[in-house]
Amino acid sequence: MFTGLVADKGRVVSIVNGAESAVVEIKSALVPELRVGDSISVNGVCLTAISVSESSFKADVMVQTLRLTSLKNLEVGSPVNLELAARADSRLGGHIVQGHVDGVGVVKENSTGEKWNKFVLSIPQELTKYIVNQGSIAVDGVSLTVGEIIGEEVTLWLIPETLAKTNLSDKKSGDLVNIEVDVIAKYVERLMKRGEESGK
Repeated sequence: MFTGLVADKGRVVSIVNGAESAVVEIKSALVPELRVGDSISVNGVCLTAISVSESSFKADVMVQTLRLTSLKNLEVGSPVNLELAARADSRLGGHIVQGHVDGVGVVKENSTGEKWNKFVLSIPQELTKYIVNQGSIAVDGVSLTVGEIIGEEVTLWLIPETLAKTNLSDKKSGDLVNIEVDVIAKYVERLMKRGEESGK
Protein backbone atom coordinates (compact mmCIF):
# COMPACT_ATOMS: atom_id res chain seq x y z
CA MET A 1 0.00 0.00 0.00
CA PHE A 2 1.08 3.58 -0.72
CA THR A 3 -0.10 7.06 0.22
CA GLY A 4 0.35 8.98 -3.03
CA LEU A 5 3.01 11.22 -1.51
CA VAL A 6 5.93 11.05 -3.92
CA ALA A 7 9.25 10.61 -2.12
CA ASP A 8 11.58 11.07 -5.08
CA LYS A 9 11.53 11.99 -8.74
CA GLY A 10 13.76 9.33 -10.25
CA ARG A 11 15.02 8.94 -13.78
CA VAL A 12 15.01 5.95 -16.13
CA VAL A 13 18.57 4.75 -16.80
CA SER A 14 17.87 1.80 -19.08
CA ILE A 15 15.07 -0.33 -20.50
CA VAL A 16 15.63 -3.88 -21.71
CA ASN A 17 12.63 -5.26 -23.59
CA GLY A 18 11.91 -8.97 -23.68
CA ALA A 19 9.24 -11.02 -25.40
CA GLU A 20 6.78 -10.81 -22.51
CA SER A 21 8.27 -8.25 -20.17
CA ALA A 22 10.77 -5.45 -19.74
CA VAL A 23 13.39 -4.69 -17.12
CA VAL A 24 13.55 -1.03 -16.18
CA GLU A 25 16.50 0.49 -14.33
CA ILE A 26 15.81 3.70 -12.41
CA LYS A 27 18.23 6.05 -10.68
CA SER A 28 16.85 7.26 -7.36
CA ALA A 29 17.82 8.83 -4.05
CA LEU A 30 15.61 6.18 -2.38
CA VAL A 31 18.06 3.36 -3.14
CA PRO A 32 19.61 3.32 0.38
CA GLU A 33 16.15 2.48 1.78
CA LEU A 34 15.35 -0.16 -0.85
CA ARG A 35 16.01 -3.90 -0.68
CA VAL A 36 15.55 -6.66 -3.24
CA GLY A 37 11.94 -7.81 -3.07
CA ASP A 38 10.60 -4.49 -1.80
CA SER A 39 7.56 -2.92 -3.43
CA ILE A 40 7.96 0.51 -4.98
CA SER A 41 5.45 2.68 -6.79
CA VAL A 42 6.69 3.86 -10.20
CA ASN A 43 4.31 6.42 -11.71
CA GLY A 44 1.58 4.82 -9.63
CA VAL A 45 2.34 1.22 -10.63
CA CYS A 46 3.39 -1.17 -7.88
CA LEU A 47 6.62 -2.89 -8.99
CA THR A 48 9.10 -5.12 -7.18
CA ALA A 49 12.81 -4.34 -6.99
CA ILE A 50 14.77 -7.28 -8.45
CA SER A 51 18.22 -5.76 -7.95
CA VAL A 52 19.64 -2.74 -6.15
CA SER A 53 22.97 -0.99 -6.82
CA GLU A 54 24.59 2.05 -5.21
CA SER A 55 22.46 4.56 -7.10
CA SER A 56 19.76 2.66 -8.98
CA PHE A 57 17.38 -0.29 -8.89
CA LYS A 58 15.86 -2.60 -11.46
CA ALA A 59 12.28 -3.85 -11.68
CA ASP A 60 10.43 -6.26 -13.95
CA VAL A 61 7.45 -4.86 -15.85
CA MET A 62 5.10 -7.54 -17.16
CA VAL A 63 3.57 -7.33 -20.64
CA GLN A 64 0.09 -6.86 -19.11
CA THR A 65 1.37 -3.87 -17.14
CA LEU A 66 2.97 -2.39 -20.24
CA ARG A 67 -0.28 -2.83 -22.16
CA LEU A 68 -2.57 -1.34 -19.53
CA THR A 69 -0.48 1.56 -18.15
CA SER A 70 1.51 4.54 -19.34
CA LEU A 71 4.77 2.73 -18.48
CA LYS A 72 4.79 1.56 -22.10
CA ASN A 73 5.84 5.10 -23.04
CA LEU A 74 8.88 5.26 -20.75
CA GLU A 75 12.17 6.13 -22.39
CA VAL A 76 15.73 6.45 -21.13
CA GLY A 77 15.81 9.78 -19.31
CA SER A 78 12.10 9.82 -18.46
CA PRO A 79 11.36 11.27 -14.99
CA VAL A 80 9.25 8.97 -12.80
CA ASN A 81 7.40 9.45 -9.53
CA LEU A 82 8.63 7.06 -6.84
CA GLU A 83 7.25 6.06 -3.47
CA LEU A 84 8.24 3.25 -1.13
CA ALA A 85 5.51 1.14 0.46
CA ALA A 86 3.75 2.84 3.36
CA ARG A 87 4.85 2.07 6.92
CA ALA A 88 2.31 1.20 9.60
CA ASP A 89 3.96 3.61 12.06
CA SER A 90 3.76 6.67 9.77
CA ARG A 91 1.08 9.27 9.11
CA LEU A 92 -1.18 8.63 6.12
CA GLY A 93 -0.59 12.02 4.54
CA GLY A 94 -2.31 11.38 1.21
CA HIS A 95 -4.93 8.67 0.74
CA ILE A 96 -4.94 4.88 0.35
CA VAL A 97 -3.24 4.05 -2.95
CA GLN A 98 -2.80 0.42 -3.96
CA GLY A 99 -0.54 0.81 -6.98
CA HIS A 100 -3.13 -0.99 -9.12
CA VAL A 101 -3.87 1.26 -12.09
CA ASP A 102 -7.55 1.47 -13.05
CA GLY A 103 -7.02 3.17 -16.40
CA VAL A 104 -4.99 5.62 -18.43
CA GLY A 105 -5.93 9.28 -18.74
CA VAL A 106 -4.90 11.85 -21.33
CA VAL A 107 -3.60 15.29 -20.39
CA LYS A 108 -5.76 18.00 -21.97
CA GLU A 109 -4.24 21.05 -20.28
CA ASN A 110 -1.36 21.91 -17.96
CA SER A 111 -1.35 25.68 -17.75
CA THR A 112 0.65 27.83 -15.34
CA GLY A 113 -1.14 30.21 -13.01
CA GLU A 114 0.13 32.68 -10.41
CA LYS A 115 0.31 30.09 -7.61
CA TRP A 116 -0.65 26.78 -9.20
CA ASN A 117 -1.13 24.91 -12.45
CA LYS A 118 -4.50 24.05 -13.90
CA PHE A 119 -4.26 20.37 -14.81
CA VAL A 120 -7.09 18.91 -16.89
CA LEU A 121 -7.39 15.21 -17.74
CA SER A 122 -9.67 13.18 -19.94
CA ILE A 123 -10.33 9.87 -18.21
CA PRO A 124 -12.00 6.60 -19.29
CA GLN A 125 -15.78 6.91 -19.07
CA GLU A 126 -16.11 3.82 -16.87
CA LEU A 127 -14.06 5.48 -14.12
CA THR A 128 -16.14 8.65 -13.81
CA LYS A 129 -18.62 7.05 -11.40
CA TYR A 130 -15.84 6.66 -8.82
CA ILE A 131 -14.75 10.32 -8.93
CA VAL A 132 -16.41 13.17 -7.05
CA ASN A 133 -15.63 16.83 -6.53
CA GLN A 134 -13.16 17.27 -3.65
CA GLY A 135 -12.58 13.52 -3.63
CA SER A 136 -9.23 11.76 -3.95
CA ILE A 137 -7.55 10.48 -7.09
CA ALA A 138 -4.03 9.22 -7.84
CA VAL A 139 -2.42 10.50 -11.05
CA ASP A 140 0.90 8.84 -11.92
CA GLY A 141 1.04 7.85 -8.25
CA VAL A 142 0.41 11.36 -6.92
CA SER A 143 -2.43 11.80 -4.42
CA LEU A 144 -4.53 14.75 -5.58
CA THR A 145 -7.87 16.34 -4.72
CA VAL A 146 -10.41 16.60 -7.51
CA GLY A 147 -11.31 20.22 -8.23
CA GLU A 148 -14.10 19.49 -10.66
CA ILE A 149 -15.39 16.68 -12.82
CA ILE A 150 -17.58 17.35 -15.85
CA GLY A 151 -18.36 14.38 -18.04
CA GLU A 152 -15.05 12.64 -18.66
CA GLU A 153 -12.87 15.65 -17.85
CA VAL A 154 -11.28 16.10 -14.42
CA THR A 155 -9.76 19.41 -13.36
CA LEU A 156 -7.03 19.38 -10.73
CA TRP A 157 -4.94 22.19 -9.26
CA LEU A 158 -1.23 21.50 -8.81
CA ILE A 159 0.45 23.46 -6.03
CA PRO A 160 4.16 24.46 -6.24
CA GLU A 161 5.16 21.60 -3.91
CA THR A 162 3.59 19.04 -6.26
CA LEU A 163 5.13 20.68 -9.31
CA ALA A 164 8.59 20.68 -7.72
CA LYS A 165 8.56 17.11 -6.40
CA THR A 166 6.76 15.17 -9.15
CA ASN A 167 6.88 14.71 -12.89
CA LEU A 168 3.44 16.28 -13.38
CA SER A 169 5.11 19.61 -14.11
CA ASP A 170 6.59 18.01 -17.24
CA LYS A 171 3.29 16.74 -18.61
CA LYS A 172 1.89 18.32 -21.75
CA SER A 173 -1.28 17.99 -23.77
CA GLY A 174 -1.60 14.48 -25.20
CA ASP A 175 0.60 12.77 -22.61
CA LEU A 176 -0.72 9.63 -20.93
CA VAL A 177 -0.96 9.29 -17.14
CA ASN A 178 -1.92 6.40 -14.88
CA ILE A 179 -5.18 6.79 -12.99
CA GLU A 180 -6.15 5.02 -9.79
CA VAL A 181 -9.52 5.96 -8.33
CA ASP A 182 -10.32 5.90 -4.63
CA VAL A 183 -10.49 2.25 -3.55
CA ILE A 184 -13.16 3.09 -0.96
CA ALA A 185 -15.56 4.06 -3.75
CA LYS A 186 -15.02 0.66 -5.39
CA TYR A 187 -15.67 -1.17 -2.13
CA VAL A 188 -18.88 0.80 -1.58
CA GLU A 189 -20.06 -0.08 -5.08
CA ARG A 190 -19.33 -3.76 -4.48
CA LEU A 191 -21.17 -3.80 -1.16
CA MET A 192 -24.19 -2.07 -2.66
CA LYS A 193 -24.33 -4.58 -5.51
CA ARG A 194 -24.18 -7.48 -3.07
CA GLY A 195 -26.94 -5.91 -1.02
CA GLU A 196 -29.13 -5.54 -4.09
CA GLU A 197 -28.47 -9.14 -5.13
CA SER A 198 -29.29 -10.51 -1.69
CA GLY A 199 -32.53 -8.52 -1.64
CA LYS A 200 -33.86 -10.09 -4.79
